[in-house]
Parts: sequence; C-alpha cells; structure tokens
Amino acid sequence: MSWKTLDDMELAGRIVLTRVDINVPVENGEVTDATRIERIVPTVHDILAAGGSPVLLAHFGRPKGTVVPEMSLRPLVPALEKAFGHPVSFIERPTRGALESLPEGAIALIENTRFAPGEEKNDPGMAKFLASLGDVYCNDAFSAAHRAHASTEGVAHLLPSCAGRLMEAELKALEAALGAPKRPVLAVVGGAKVSTKLDLLANLISKVDMLVIGGGMANTFLAAQGLDVGKSLCEHDLAETAREIMAKAQDTGCEIYLPSDVVVAEEFRAHAPNTVVADTAVPSDCMILDAGPDSVERILGAIDRAETLIWNGPLGAFEIAPFDAATNAAAAHAAARTEAGELVSVAGGGDTVAALNKSGAAERFTYISTAGGAFLEWMEGKTLPGVAALEQG
Repeated sequence: MSWKTLDDMELAGRIVLTRVDINVPVENGEVTDATRIERIVPTVHDILAAGGSPVLLAHFGRPKGTVVPEMSLRPLVPALEKAFGHPVSFIERPTRGALESLPEGAIALIENTRFAPGEEKNDPGMAKFLASLGDVYCNDAFSAAHRAHASTEGVAHLLPSCAGRLMEAELKALEAALGAPKRPVLAVVGGAKVSTKLDLLANLISKVDMLVIGGGMANTFLAAQGLDVGKSLCEHDLAETAREIMAKAQDTGCEIYLPSDVVVAEEFRAHAPNTVVADTAVPSDCMILDAGPDSVERILGAIDRAETLIWNGPLGAFEIAPFDAATNAAAAHAAARTEAGELVSVAGGGDTVAALNKSGAAERFTYISTAGGAFLEWMEGKTLPGVAALEQG
C-alpha cells in the first residue's frame, strides 16, 4: 500500500481539508438516511483527537457548476452535528482567514463543491484555491474516487495527502479481494443486463477462479447456448459476446456457473404462481425470475470451495418474494462462512447492498462497499483518479 493514512500525518494545529461523501437523501429539509454521514464519523473524530481542525468538502446532487439553492449542504448540518456530537460551522464562501478564526478543534462544512464551475472540470485554479484553505488533505470519499475533480484529485497533488478511515478500510478490503487475495477466488455477478457489466466480466475472468452469473444476465448466457428463455429479460443481441466470454473463461481456467434450473412465472409480481423447471424446459409464455434449488446448491458448493468472495448484483428478482430465495440463501451461506473465519467476503454496488441488507446477511460480510460506481470501476480493473492521486502524494 503506497498511500498514507491519518496515522502518518502531523495534524496538531493544522487545518485538514477532508473530502467526504455525504450525498444523502433529504426530504422536507431533513436527512432520511444518515448512513453515509455515520461512516465518516471515525475520520472526523480521529482528526479532532490528533488536534486537527476538519474542514469538510462535499458535493450534493448535480448542480453542474451553478448555485442551486435546493442542493445546498446547509440542511445537512443538524444530521452532521448529531452524528459527530459536536457543533458544525457552515461556511458558504470559504477563505483561509475565516477558517483560521474558528475556535480550536472546530468542524467546518464548506458549501457544495459542485456549485463551482471548476470542480467537475478539475480546474487547476480551483484546486489551488482549495489547497490554500488547508494544511493537509484527507480523502475519505472512495465513492467519488472514480471522478477526477478538483476536490477529489487536483488538490491531492498540492498538499500532504492521506486516506481517511473509510477510504483506508475500503482500499484494504479491495486489496484483500482482488489485489492479493486468498485463493480460490469466487465472484458472484448478477443484475439485469450483461451490457452494463461487459468490462467487469472481462476483468474478472482473468483474475478469479470461479464466476457465478445470475439475475437477468444469466438469461443472455443461457440463450447464447441455444436455450429458450421464454419471455425472460434477455439481451439476445449480445449472444456472441456471451459466447466469447465463456470461451475466454475456458482459456483462463475460470469456472463459470450458470443456472441449471430456474424459477419461472407468467408475470412479474410478488407471490405470482411459479414453478421450478430445468434450464432446458422454460415455457415460452413464462419468464425466469430466480435461480432454482439445484442451482443454489451448486452456488453454495462454490462458496464452500472459495476463500475469497466478491459479490456484485443479485441472483434473481430479489425485490419481490419468493424470487429472492437464491440471493438470500447464497448471502446467508457466505455470511456464515465469513463469521466462521473461513471466507473473506466483499460486496458492493447499489442493488447488491439493497439485496444483502434485505437478506439480513450484510452486516456479517467482511466488507460492504456503498461506493457504487467507484466500486464497479475498481472491479473492472480501472484506475481510480482519487486513489491514484493519494498514491503519488
């Protein structure tokens, strides 16, 4: 690991520009889900404990370089103060003087970085301005690390830089999962469409030992093998691509798991009449909504063989019962093996987090990333500008 952490920095008496992701849902001026705020608490507390003054930089929504009052960070102050147990000063137009005049050990929140047109352009002038406000730069926003913005990448080159606690935990978890993992490595990739995960599949095939493909994605692979998938969600135009992925997996020794039996129904609704059929016997008037019990047993067997698991995407239509059964069973099994110390399990992506939370297994995984796009791009093998800037710092 070539990046520094808070433990490597001298923070006493210094202003610490701290890039965070507090892009949380707000309704009627109140935060409705403070999860992202709660996850930055260790970083803020550790900066304060070391005698530093945390100055929070964050974006909210997509104002595209203009001031949009509805996207102000001001309404987040009460939720931040509750989480930190500490007053937070909101500063609309920051200056070095204004920050230095705050009481020692104060926490400051700067207005939405994306109100400035130079933020998303990674304008050198804006990066220089941000650097002038502080003495140390701390990036605790892995979820924004795939963006080369002034507050995530540009400023990191201009100040002594480090990763915050959340970023540190994320990078360590990812290193354990794909950087230098314990083998065999199993990847579970699900979701609706193959087209959104082509880069992901291409990268994983060369890095993992086993790959479970589930959800609507699996239908495209079944169809590519000449099977009738009825009315199922399927990208028939990607059949050749699916065959190429399977051929590459064979060349690299990556074992692919596709459903051998499936749960089908005539309509997509909760508790719709359903039946289990072989993958070769899907009725033309039905749609595949989950993996069947035999498929689940094979997936559990793969989890038993694995020492590292990376998970992105559900195995079926997890939003509605009973089509969440495969996802729930696999998640529970992975969680049990993780608790027993037999598996390193890392999962991420919006639907993945929702599915694992719904299954009740999320808190028993080694690490759950809420980073969304950044997690996906990391799984695709792409360089994340916000992380690369820390490595050079």
